[in-house]
Amino acid sequence: MAKLKRVLRGDPYIWGIVILLSLIGTLAVYSSSVNLAFIKHDGNTEFYFLRHFIFLLIGLFLLFLFHLVNYKWFSRPAQLLIWVAIALLILTIFVGSEINNASRVLPIPGLGITFQTSDFAKLALVLYIARYLSKNQKDVHQFKVLRHVLLVIGIVVALIAPENLSTALVVFFTCLFLLYIGRINFKYLALLGICCITVVVISFTALLNMDVSKYQESRIPTWKKRVETFMGMSEEDDNYQQMQSKIAVATGGLFGKGPGNSTQRNYLPHPYSDFIFAIIMEEYGWIGGATVIGCFLLLIIRCFKIVLKAPKAFGALAALGLGFSMSFQAFVNMAVAVGIVPVTGLTIPLVSMGGTSLVFNSIAFGIILSVSRSVEEGDSLNDVKKNHELA
Repeated sequence: MAKLKRVLRGDPYIWGIVILLSLIGTLAVYSSSVNLAFIKHDGNTEFYFLRHFIFLLIGLFLLFLFHLVNYKWFSRPAQLLIWVAIALLILTIFVGSEINNASRVLPIPGLGITFQTSDFAKLALVLYIARYLSKNQKDVHQFKVLRHVLLVIGIVVALIAPENLSTALVVFFTCLFLLYIGRINFKYLALLGICCITVVVISFTALLNMDVSKYQESRIPTWKKRVETFMGMSEEDDNYQQMQSKIAVATGGLFGKGPGNSTQRNYLPHPYSDFIFAIIMEEYGWIGGATVIGCFLLLIIRCFKIVLKAPKAFGALAALGLGFSMSFQAFVNMAVAVGIVPVTGLTIPLVSMGGTSLVFNSIAFGIILSVSRSVEEGDSLNDVKKNHELA
């Protein structure tokens, strides 16, 4: 155990979360993708499972490497990464591959895989905001600090929103949370919140009353259909996805049907990503669902503990921002599965089947563990100094 602790440094609870989510995700992805793999790959039922597993191994390897790096080394590159992210988002709009009528990914030549630029942008933006706020703590209550940060946030969110509105909203609310934790003047944040709520209400009202026939090439018809379906304003058949998801959740019971025994995977669209929580609930019951929820709640709690102990603002803000972003995204996915919010297309980090998104989430966990490792090593050094003084 002591040797393992020396290798896997940082918060042991967060390591436990990573391992548990990876195991749950691997089992759920295999079960939910087996039929699709059989149909699309000539009976090779392990195709998507092996693909997911390879990306998971790559992600865990990068996680391990990043957790060994002192988190302070992530601060300066954040200034460059944010502009790289913006450039890639612009490139995605013009030359990105289409998924569900949306240019969300960039193909990587020669590898046959796609690169989800919004996941990279989330990581880069959180690190950039954490750095900027930490460098301007003396002036953090002045409007000029908020103005600069909002400009960068606005650019990134505006570039993501046309193709992936749900991800853009997660990014925006994560940034608002970071601004609050970073001690931005509350009256500015309150005013910003009121403006955001007003814009959302006006946008949804306009969307429901809009003639979308002129915008068939955009995401607007999809947004309108999802909102109308959620509010019960569309035909019953349009609610097919969430109906099947609710059936999966309801039939799982307390202990579930058992691994690999899902029936709703045959009816749910994207059961291995968008609706993987429904499959987990069906196969592992409320106990399985509560375990996943508990992992992300514990992640936020442990990140708050890092904030209280971290000696530098950058490390505290980076860890909490990344932890909140992944947890918030996971909770939205779960809310979709039980019908609390409209269908979004968001996945559960480390659980849903993924490629580059799985890699970037692993890197985010690595950075969080890097901060927690530095905090723990700092505590250990302080203990040594105290014992030396007592001696």
